[in-house]
Amino acid sequence: MSNRLFQNVIHQMKDAVERVIGVVDENGIVIACSELQRVGETNMQLHEEMNFSSECMTLNGYTYRYIGGQSKNDSIVFVEGVDSEAAKISAVLAVSLGSLKTLHDEKYDKASFIKNVMLDNILPSDIYVKSKELHFETDQHRIILIIKFHGHLDVLPIEMMQNMFPDQACDYIINIGEQDVVLVKEVGEECDMDEIENLAESIVETLNTEFYAKVSVGISTIAENLKDLARAYKEARIALEVGKVFDTEKSIISYENLGIGRLVYQLPITLCEIFLQEVFKKDSLDSLDRETLMTVQAFFENNLNVSETSRKLFVHRNTLVYRLEKIRKITGLDLREFDHAVTFKVALMVKKYLTNRPTKF
Repeated sequence: MSNRLFQNVIHQMKDAVERVIGVVDENGIVIACSELQRVGETNMQLHEEMNFSSECMTLNGYTYRYIGGQSKNDSIVFVEGVDSEAAKISAVLAVSLGSLKTLHDEKYDKASFIKNVMLDNILPSDIYVKSKELHFETDQHRIILIIKFHGHLDVLPIEMMQNMFPDQACDYIINIGEQDVVLVKEVGEECDMDEIENLAESIVETLNTEFYAKVSVGISTIAENLKDLARAYKEARIALEVGKVFDTEKSIISYENLGIGRLVYQLPITLCEIFLQEVFKKDSLDSLDRETLMTVQAFFENNLNVSETSRKLFVHRNTLVYRLEKIRKITGLDLREFDHAVTFKVALMVKKYLTNRPTKF
């Protein structure tokens, strides 16, 4: 249980109670008090003395009561005074802090459970058993966003995300490494990817404007069941890694929009190398200059339309045709033919993948 949460409640209650109130942990150390200078005081014998009292105990002008029941493992609340009013205040404090502790511990356990499911560190048969213990909804739709932070940061990434999603009952912020934070978010059955991408854009913008943090976001597909979170996590991770290769200008990459890049990522390196050798014989690709490759890119972006591409490039139509013919003579591929264009496009992506090969998970 976070001592800070106890201290926050005590601080909010002190003006209403108008008495010294606080909490002693299972080791007899004051961990929260309305008089801050008393935090850290120690009474090692308090728990032993409390064992002789069934509900509460008065000692040295204070009333003491267990938060979670009569147990040496429970924290103890204390209230200044030994009168009936002190007994009532201690009872209210014990119930309030006990409920807070239960909710906090359950939340923490759920987050740890989610992390284990996500990282595939729990057996499938144990997922349903543990989810019942934690009263976890297994069939709730969820989506995973991995937020990767870049560069030096003055604030921990996990703290930035917790500030953005405070006290979320259904969403979980999980720390994965020094620079990566995972958001596991519940979504409705009618939720579409546009809504999720809008959320991602909001996260990127907020982190950039408020914390001056540069981030990339990988988005999974929707996990319809709790056990699918492991698959969703891998998808979000792949989206980030493949995006670094094929969509370097984008800060938000969705797994379902990876297209051919997702296929190339799954291919064995040896197969990619053989494919390139077969398509670009005698290293013909290396003989194409930057201007020619930019022409190819524009031609693809304009759906193989010669007139539209020449207009966008501000060149004469015949100039563009000349460049395409030059490519055909060097590579043997006529980009005006759909099949040849597809082969060339895939080959370029394979080349880019081999040059900037990411680490697979």
